[in-house]
Amino acid sequence: MNFINNALKSFFELLHEGIKVIGITNPNVSYGLSIIFFTIIVRLILLPLNLKQIKSQAVMQEMQPEIKKIQEKYKNDPQKAQQEMMKLYKEKGANPMSGCLPLLIQLPILWALFYVFRTIDTGGTIVSFLWMKNLFGPDQLHILPILSGVTQYISMLMMPTAADPAQAKQASTMNIGMSIFMIIMAWNFTSALVLYWVVNNLIQMGQNLLIRRMRFKEKEANA
Repeated sequence: MNFINNALKSFFELLHEGIKVIGITNPNVSYGLSIIFFTIIVRLILLPLNLKQIKSQAVMQEMQPEIKKIQEKYKNDPQKAQQEMMKLYKEKGANPMSGCLPLLIQLPILWALFYVFRTIDTGGTIVSFLWMKNLFGPDQLHILPILSGVTQYISMLMMPTAADPAQAKQASTMNIGMSIFMIIMAWNFTSALVLYWVVNNLIQMGQNLLIRRMRFKEKEANA
């Protein structure tokens, strides 16, 4: 974990120096921009995985009627139902666990950034950004934590949903729970870390919207 911490800290500091080189030397601007650009770069690196996740979830959504038929047909034989569903996943090229991978990769990054933003050397300067009086301390107005929960909820809401009403309701409940949990967690976190997550969610929302439009055009072309 120390390797990841040090690597991300070095990369963030290099990015910050690069922003200063192009003339943005005011720390109240340069550090905030560094976090935004850092988030964009991380998202670009994870883009192939995220695209695969969204496409797989869309395929899973389309498969729901077939999955329901299998469950009904083999309701007294769970093992056979599982085998048939695995066969269907393979046939459609879907992976029910694919949605977990990007989040699992994000977790060590978040933990590393928690370390990075707590140990960043600002030369004794208290760095502000937008309404935040101290970018490397908690948001005293608590706007960022609320934004983290709201953007988390909207980004998840834009993901493909299950065709089965019971599963859709369960996913909606989990989404609300996760969003509230995010607000509670972010309440006293350093603003820099929460800013990273808010920007991450905004990018996810844009990505989801783009994928939905692409799939809509694809369906229109195949109609």
